[in-house]
Order: sequence, then structure tokens, then C-alpha cells
Amino acid sequence: MDSSEAMGNIERYSQMALDAVVTFLPNILIAIGILIIGFWVIKKINKVAQAALSKTGIPQEITSFFSSFLDIAMKAVVVLLAAGRLGFDATSLVALVAAAGFAVGLALQGFLGNFASGITIVFFRPYKVGDWVQIADQFGKVEGIQIFNTTLVSPGKKTLIIPNGQVTDNVITNFSTKGHIRLELNVTMPYAESFPRVKKIILEALSDVPNIVNEPEPEVGIESYDSHNVVLAIRPFIHPDNYWNATYDTLGRIKKAFSENGIQVAYSEGVELGPIGE
Repeated sequence: MDSSEAMGNIERYSQMALDAVVTFLPNILIAIGILIIGFWVIKKINKVAQAALSKTGIPQEITSFFSSFLDIAMKAVVVLLAAGRLGFDATSLVALVAAAGFAVGLALQGFLGNFASGITIVFFRPYKVGDWVQIADQFGKVEGIQIFNTTLVSPGKKTLIIPNGQVTDNVITNFSTKGHIRLELNVTMPYAESFPRVKKIILEALSDVPNIVNEPEPEVGIESYDSHNVVLAIRPFIHPDNYWNATYDTLGRIKKAFSENGIQVAYSEGVELGPIGE
């Protein structure tokens, strides 16, 4: 092949590439525009839909669930429109997506299980947004209920994302159903001390803790005996939102009351009794 023939081939291929760019570039740009504008419009629609649903009095967890479902459905439509602009047949794409979805569904049965569990949670409502719950050994406040998962915020401000399948497969402890929960605290007293006296001191100390509710009344009793002390169970009731503040305030107030009344404890180094400070 001589140089003139090579140059001719280069010019021909260059022209073909240029024709392809001229032919397809507008459609590519339009498809990209459809995706960008479409996703932006979907975001706005979701905000309007959430605001409208919230005004109807529908529970937040239901509006959150259907909002996320609507978001996915609308984005799928936008992607199909963009693909159609590029020359793909929409009917074939839907069939292809359906077939791929079936195959992926078999491989990802857990996701389908989470979706079904999400529907169960939304309609049977074992908890709602704002409740304090314990799910799969995780404790926190329900922040959102989505299609596939439930989001909790722990007292330490950690975000816990729990698959809905695990929610329905485990025991759910809802601490907000009754409006209050019981703290389960323990302190010790020496064997030589009078339990009725210590119980009275503890109950008086609990009456000074602001976050403890009066009804039901706090409970104080002997839980067990160890080698050095009598282990006391202290069970005041509080609002779930005050869990940590009430815990710290209760333990601090009891320690102060023990110090003021000369209650001794056994230190871990041995069995001898010693005083404790404020």
C-alpha cells in the first residue's frame, strides 16, 4: 500500500468518525440532559409529595416508605427515556430489565425479603418514627423507615442501618409504646448495713432526680448476694428521651446520698470497708 492510498484510508475513516459524531453526539447530549433534568425534577417532586402527604396526617414512616419507592420508580422511567433517545427500543429494554430483574432477584433474595419486610413494618407498625426501640441487639431512636432498611440513631449519635429482614426476624422491643421505660441499675451495700435504711436513702435520692417519673413508682430491692456485698436493684421509670441523663443523674445522686449517710462499700482490692467521697 502506497502513501497516497494510506492517506485516503485515513481520510475516509476520519470522515466516518466525524459523521458518527455528528449523527450521535446530539442524541448523547440530549440523553445526558434528560438524566440531569429528570433527576432534578424527581428531587423536586419528592419534596412536594412529602410535604403534601405530611399535611394529610399520614404517619411519617408511611410517607417516607412510599417516597423512596416513588423515587426509584421515577428514576427508572427517566433512564428508559434517555436510553430510548439513544436509539434503544423501549419495549425491548423493559423486557430486558424484567428478565435481568428476575435473574438478579433470584441471586439477591435478601433484598426482596427486605422489601417485603418493609411493607410489613409500614402496615403493621410495630414501631414508628421517633420511637425508642431495640432491634437485633441494637438500641436507638427510629429516624426513618425505608424500602429496604430501618434507620436508628443511638444515644451516642451513631446512625444504625438495619435491614428490614432482620427487623421482622428478631424480637422488637419498643420502649416508647407505654410512654416510659425502666432503668435497670445496680449498687451494692455491706452485709452489716440495714436494708430498710439503705432503701429509704435511695428512694429519697431518687425523688431529687428530675427525669424520673412518679408513676409507676421506683422500685428498690435485693437482687443477689456476692462474696463482699449485697447487690441492690434500682428500677426507676423515665421517658425514653431522658435515658442517659437520668442514668447519670441517678447514679450520681445515690453516690452522694451514700456519702452523706455514711454507707460503706467493699473496694475491689479486698474485703475491708472504707468511706466514699461525694
